[in-house]
Amino acid sequence: MSPEPMPTAEDEVVDLCRDLIRIDTSNPIKPERPAAEYVAEKLAEVGLATKIVESEPGRASVVARMEGADSSRPALLIHGHLDVVPADKSHWSVDPFAGEIKDGCLWGRGAVDMKDMDAMTLALVRQWQREGNRPPRDVVLAFVADEEAGGVKGAHYLVEHHKDLFEGCTESISEVGGFSLQIREDLRLYPIQTAQRGMAWMKLIAKGRAGHGSLVNDNNAVTKLSEAIARIGRHEWPVRLTKTVEAFLAELGDALGTDIDPHDISAAADKLGTITALVAATLRNTANPTMLDAGYKVNVIPQEATAHVDGRYLPGYKEEFLNTIDELLGPDVTREMVHEDIALETEWGGPLVDAMKSAIKAEDDGAKPVPYCLFGGTDDKSFSELGITGYGFSPLRLAPDLDFAGMFHGVDERVNLNALRFGVRVLDRFLANC
Repeated sequence: MSPEPMPTAEDEVVDLCRDLIRIDTSNPIKPERPAAEYVAEKLAEVGLATKIVESEPGRASVVARMEGADSSRPALLIHGHLDVVPADKSHWSVDPFAGEIKDGCLWGRGAVDMKDMDAMTLALVRQWQREGNRPPRDVVLAFVADEEAGGVKGAHYLVEHHKDLFEGCTESISEVGGFSLQIREDLRLYPIQTAQRGMAWMKLIAKGRAGHGSLVNDNNAVTKLSEAIARIGRHEWPVRLTKTVEAFLAELGDALGTDIDPHDISAAADKLGTITALVAATLRNTANPTMLDAGYKVNVIPQEATAHVDGRYLPGYKEEFLNTIDELLGPDVTREMVHEDIALETEWGGPLVDAMKSAIKAEDDGAKPVPYCLFGGTDDKSFSELGITGYGFSPLRLAPDLDFAGMFHGVDERVNLNALRFGVRVLDRFLANC
């Protein structure tokens, strides 16, 4: 009787992703430790030694190293985060942590952000280990905690306290890149992330004179804060074209057969479709008020009022961003930085980029890989402190009607099953030539 054939990455990837979704790692409510233990077990099953690192009880990351054919070469890092943002079950059409499969998709929190890439990486590594394959160089695998809160307890902690785990790594791949944007039946763009905006999460503080709500008060903290928040929220930030965004707009305009005016992106909205918001967010700095807090009783004027603002700035424009914020605040409101992280931009070229491009094209003859700037940020920021150049490359050939950008932190997050299988095939080709 012939032995059972070994499962392939395509056989396993959906179940692995489903298992990970079913492990609720909502940050900061649920710890990542159960997911880290699951990943460590799956790697151990195929003979890979792992190290689980906790920044605090439950906030766990897991790191492993695959030995390459030539360990004298600089190593490649593949990293993904295990945490997800919370999901309110009452707003979803399915249980966000059930890993339900329907309509050709896997549904659940983390399906695209980013347990899909975690599962694709895990499935492929398991296949390579079973088959005895070795990548051309060492590959470090990192499944980390806390990315959704800025990575302080995940990637930042690893870089600060366990940098030896990443010895020799010079390049990396991770989330939010390599996904398809269908232009025509025979043409799909695959944006690969080569830049990302910086992060400035700020707390604004206004102080005034406390008093009775019935009295005249010309030193009201709530009024001062409200005026500053309104100025920031309504500010029209100028267009600032970075080299990555210029290249992306040129490629996009060529594919669409039209010139895209960065100063009037809405004019191309009918052609851009669901990626309009993605494009618009990379053309300028942004600052969005997100939280307000003041007072404790309707007839008491509070002495202090606070707000939080999610600020993002383009590579090269941090100083301009902060100066503008300070002007908009005015003299009566101060700011504190809650969390700050750098902007990144790297070159669109070189052997690793060539390997990404050729791997995608080999699996999709209608593919055109292009560089782009991510509207948010990833753990690439942390790993850049070790001199590691990061790219967003989590390849997915998506159904044309799937609003990929809308899936991130959105209701009814889901990913096409065939996209997961496509992803492991692309990663297989990429890893063989990295």
